[in-house]
Amino acid sequence: MMKAMVLERTADVGTSPLQLRELPIPKPGPGEVLVRITVCGICRTDLHVIEGELPDPSLPLIPGHQAVGLVSQVGAGVSERTVGERVGIAWLQHTCGVCEFCVSGRENLCERARFTGYQADGGYAEYALVPAAFAYPIPPVFSDEEAAPLLCAGIIGYRALRLSGIKPGQRLGLYGFGASAHIAIQIARHWDCQVYVSSLKPEHQRLARELGASWVGGAADQPPDKLHGSIIFAPAGELVPPALRALERGGTLALAGIHMTPIPSLDYDREVFGEKIIRSVTANTKQDGLDLLREAAAIPIKPHTVSFPLADANSALQELKAGQYSGAGVLVLS
Repeated sequence: MMKAMVLERTADVGTSPLQLRELPIPKPGPGEVLVRITVCGICRTDLHVIEGELPDPSLPLIPGHQAVGLVSQVGAGVSERTVGERVGIAWLQHTCGVCEFCVSGRENLCERARFTGYQADGGYAEYALVPAAFAYPIPPVFSDEEAAPLLCAGIIGYRALRLSGIKPGQRLGLYGFGASAHIAIQIARHWDCQVYVSSLKPEHQRLARELGASWVGGAADQPPDKLHGSIIFAPAGELVPPALRALERGGTLALAGIHMTPIPSLDYDREVFGEKIIRSVTANTKQDGLDLLREAAAIPIKPHTVSFPLADANSALQELKAGQYSGAGVLVLS
């Protein structure tokens, strides 16, 4: 048997909807591996699933999609992973492999994709299953706690950086400074970018300065210089107009959240004209994950983590929602 935090029905996280349960340890099917989880990152997407902002989760459900652990069993036909290997489980865990998106290297857009901790049980448990093809080898430079936030916060931040079009030496804006942004800034600084951070929380602003931000302001403050590319990590549609106003002509604004509140109407002349681009960021490809882990190990990225025991997952999520800690929260399993 294994311990797991289970969501029976979606509800405000303030009601502590996750219940600690004892469940049978799942068995790996063909092409799958069973991973004994040591650490699972806590992500804002988990909040969106638990509170019903993402539709139709597969209930009852074990959330969590930033899991790190050791392969304990392999299913039939698995050759790429071995028992005892340390791997990570991320958000995307299955695609059809044959649609126009899959065959063109854009499997993150596959309409038959399945996602960890949403349509398949995730890492808020002592064990989890994952297709071997979507189990990421973890570079040895990272501890388990450091590796966990890289598997979503890191990967999505990396994809958002790419889609923002930012080039080495340019000026980058980051709106919201949680788990993903605090990793993205480390990559951007490695690329010799000047980073301008807008954030509500004083403790998040302080971390941004410690990580090398050139300028730090309030959530919708206008930075002192025009930005070549920007990323909105906060799920706040009202940030889109001021972020567009802060862009240089020809700049790109990447929207990195899986959920966002409504975007207000835009003034074409003030906010859009000048060949500015708005791009959403949708999940990640396997290659994004491999590329991020390789580059993060080379830098190396050092995520700031706050640890919680598995049984405290509800309170950890409540603290995340309230912005009460900086960096990335992780659940540590025995």
